[in-house]
Amino acid sequence: MGKQGGVKLPSSDSFYRWARSKGVTRRDFLKFCTLAAAMLGLDAAAVPKIVQALETKPRMPVIYLNLQECTCCGESFLRSAHPLVADLILNMISLDYMEPLMAAAGEQAEAAKAKTMKDYNGKYLLVVEGSPTLGDGGIYCTIGGKTATSILEEAAAGAAAVIAYGSCATNACVQGAYPNPTQAVPVRRVVTTKPVIDVPGCPPIAEVITGTIVHYLTFDKIPELTNQGRPRAFYEHRVHDGCNRRAFFDAGQFVESFDDEGAKQGWCLYKMGCKGPTTYNACAVTQWNDGVSYPIKSGHPCIGCSENNFFDNTPFYTHLADIPNGAIGFNPDKVGVGALGVAGVGVLAHAAATGAIKGREKEEKKGS
Repeated sequence: MGKQGGVKLPSSDSFYRWARSKGVTRRDFLKFCTLAAAMLGLDAAAVPKIVQALETKPRMPVIYLNLQECTCCGESFLRSAHPLVADLILNMISLDYMEPLMAAAGEQAEAAKAKTMKDYNGKYLLVVEGSPTLGDGGIYCTIGGKTATSILEEAAAGAAAVIAYGSCATNACVQGAYPNPTQAVPVRRVVTTKPVIDVPGCPPIAEVITGTIVHYLTFDKIPELTNQGRPRAFYEHRVHDGCNRRAFFDAGQFVESFDDEGAKQGWCLYKMGCKGPTTYNACAVTQWNDGVSYPIKSGHPCIGCSENNFFDNTPFYTHLADIPNGAIGFNPDKVGVGALGVAGVGVLAHAAATGAIKGREKEEKKGS
């Protein structure tokens, strides 16, 4: 957690100072700043600002809470794909509290959180993984004798901003699915007096939280958000827009079963339940495992995990009858038939024209 030689570095140290102490070259530091700007969709003019911020500003204290969740978001957070990000992300910040990573436990761990909340009141970043719960006073998720909801309220009160990290935090995910016995709710339902940045996904892409933190450190404000409160740089476009199978969708070539010839040829997975046309995320662009792949590329339909109520939005392997709002401009169920119809007319027209030409040539030969 931002340690050097087993001793925790003070939050007053800048990120660049820490990086130099660990042998990170100036060249690699500048590469990281350039990469961060690119991830945020910023132009080259923003790179010097990021460099200056990470060189001079103290590392931001971060409290990371785990509420109702499965910890997959934390696993993603720790496994940022790009080598520079993976090496540096945890030391860009002063991660003062995160239960799965802390050496301390029990009263010592809670004391560390309380100290950060007191010493950096209004200056620390709160990252929340998992959903708070309102059922029966919140008793369905308790930590150290306190309800998860009360812990969230207490930590958010002194935070500069809150990042709801993962679908459990942004839309209650699995535990919020019908009938939602614990009354799980999104973080923004509980935190109403602080800016909340939603980073949905099950799990979300680690580079998203990296970029969000870099933006906050650089500009002292949260990044531009969509109308759903998500960082626009990562959630402005649909997975469908950058999908490697998009050409097959446009051509009306769909997989009908997971073992058919279309599946072997890499055709579109829409009819197998793919929610790519209605899901906003950076999966197809950033991808996973150092940019190697993402679910659709590896043969599995997108389940729309970054969208609200995705667990209740039809069975995963049943495709939508129509794409909402006419976003695509045609009905995929009919496009294959239509394409075949057009092709059939083209074949007949070609045959008729060829026959007419050959007949004319035959008559000309007779006349000569």
